[in-house]
Amino acid sequence: MTLRQVLLIGAGGMARETIELIRAINREAPRWDPIGVLDDSADKQGTEVLGLPVLGPCTMATEVGEDVDLLACVASPDDPPRRARLVERLGVPDERYATLIHPTAVIPDSARIGPGSILHAHVVLTADVTVGAHVAIMPQVVLTHDDEIGNYVTFGAGARVSGGVTIETAAYIASGAMLRERITVGPGAVVGMGAVATRSVPAGEVWHGCPARPTPAHGRLEVAR
Repeated sequence: MTLRQVLLIGAGGMARETIELIRAINREAPRWDPIGVLDDSADKQGTEVLGLPVLGPCTMATEVGEDVDLLACVASPDDPPRRARLVERLGVPDERYATLIHPTAVIPDSARIGPGSILHAHVVLTADVTVGAHVAIMPQVVLTHDDEIGNYVTFGAGARVSGGVTIETAAYIASGAMLRERITVGPGAVVGMGAVATRSVPAGEVWHGCPARPTPAHGRLEVAR
């Protein structure tokens, strides 16, 4: 079987997690050949990330042939639209991005998952869940019936989302957060670690606590459109 080459963009923690995810997939059935990592930090170029060379700046992604798939591997609760800005800056068509799903993830036939999305170990999608492009879902996240997840959303480990929830572009749902059914999390908003969101979170706001409330000290975050 010919392995599909893939190039990771970003040399931080998310890249390391994605490399280990690729290795887990390949242990079940060899599919991917990760050839390297790109990063704009000069001090990272020429180093290695879990044995993969950092080959150069992110713009090199625009120079590789169509036989190489891409993965945008950046995420930060302090800057939720960061991955969106990276992908939009590179301008590479979405179909050039790989989609990775851990072998232990539970994905029903009714689910829809966009290109460039990464689903880690023990993620569960129950029924009629839509996941957009370039979504990062860390281990043990549960998305239930009729959830609509926009592009560039990030989920920390163990987040739980009730049915009929809409999470819009580049929102960040941190580890252990829980979301009540039929609410909306606006573009670029953050639901903090362990927070329990019982009502909708406006665009660009940071909410913490149980029940979750806005955190004035953080102000509003600039949202990529």
